Amino acid sequence: MTRLDRYLFRQLGIGLLAVTVGLAALVWLTQSLRFIELVLDRGLSLAVFVELTGLLLPSFFAVILPITTFVVVLFSYVRLNGDRELVVMRAAGLSDWQLSRPALLLATLATGFCLFLQLWLVPVSHAAFRAWQFEIRNEMAAILVQEGVFSSLGDELTVYARRREADGTLRGILVHDTREAGAPVTIMAEEGRLVATPNGPRVILLNGVRQQMDPAHENRPARLSVLTFAENSVDLASSSRSQVDGARNRDSRERFVGELLNPDPAENLPERDIRKFRAEGHQRLASPFTTLAFAMVGLATALASGFRRHGDWRPGAIGVALVVTLLAIGLSIGNLAARDNAFIPLIWIHALGPCLIAAWVLGGRFGLPRRRPGPAEG
Repeated sequence: MTRLDRYLFRQLGIGLLAVTVGLAALVWLTQSLRFIELVLDRGLSLAVFVELTGLLLPSFFAVILPITTFVVVLFSYVRLNGDRELVVMRAAGLSDWQLSRPALLLATLATGFCLFLQLWLVPVSHAAFRAWQFEIRNEMAAILVQEGVFSSLGDELTVYARRREADGTLRGILVHDTREAGAPVTIMAEEGRLVATPNGPRVILLNGVRQQMDPAHENRPARLSVLTFAENSVDLASSSRSQVDGARNRDSRERFVGELLNPDPAENLPERDIRKFRAEGHQRLASPFTTLAFAMVGLATALASGFRRHGDWRPGAIGVALVVTLLAIGLSIGNLAARDNAFIPLIWIHALGPCLIAAWVLGGRFGLPRRRPGPAEG
């Protein structure tokens, strides 16, 4: 790299690092608000909250890095043109391709990092996030039961304990269970103890009353049944069996590309999910190349415009409009490919097509007639 290349690369690299980290932090703050109740309402520590939400950062970086690379490249070269630095560089004999080398190198490094994220780090981190989320909702239900607080363990199970002893014994327990549709159950007991089982935590209740509303049938109305017991137990593992099964089933973001493109027949996945997984696999492979494509669009937009003494807002507006259009097209193509895998080639055309068009513009738009200057311009 020449001294000029290092100068441009340093400016682009510092800008990309600052913009990407700042935007990722902003997205992390907005998304982590969904989990703040784990700290405020359920008694988890701040360290657990930060580590849990931190597992979402790789997916944030994979999404925003193509956009931040484009923004930094476009506006850095527009600023260089406005400060007349590009005019001096061109006067020194540098072509558009030579001026583009630092940006292309940076975009290539960002593309490689996106490939690393999409092929390995995103599925690993998301799988760890889902496993920890399942553990918090099910295996850690014991610590979510707080003294003197109505604790919601899912959407269909509420537990209240008047007092919690130092040895873990609960006094004055109330459990409201609506997991069985149409037959809500309310249990009150003098004391109880939380125990761990292979299927998740359970609470053993002593000396209590179980009240259940039996649903109405054709020949009789709904009625309340009351049962007095000396010992009973309630499963706290999940609010419904479907939620447990759903949490244990891996979604597309937890799977590696090979598993998405070739699902295991033993899983007996429906055809709809198989089509969705295949489209997701190709998007995982193609999306990192949009980093290079968006950077080249920014280069072509900034370098193809001439110098204007009083500044020019058009390159920035045109570049932003082009990338916003490409993002919208990419979302549409992804939905089409998920419904019908015949549209999968469009994913690759969308990822690589802008690179070819931008390279054609940077190369001088070969094949188009050049405008000759008129007599006054000559």
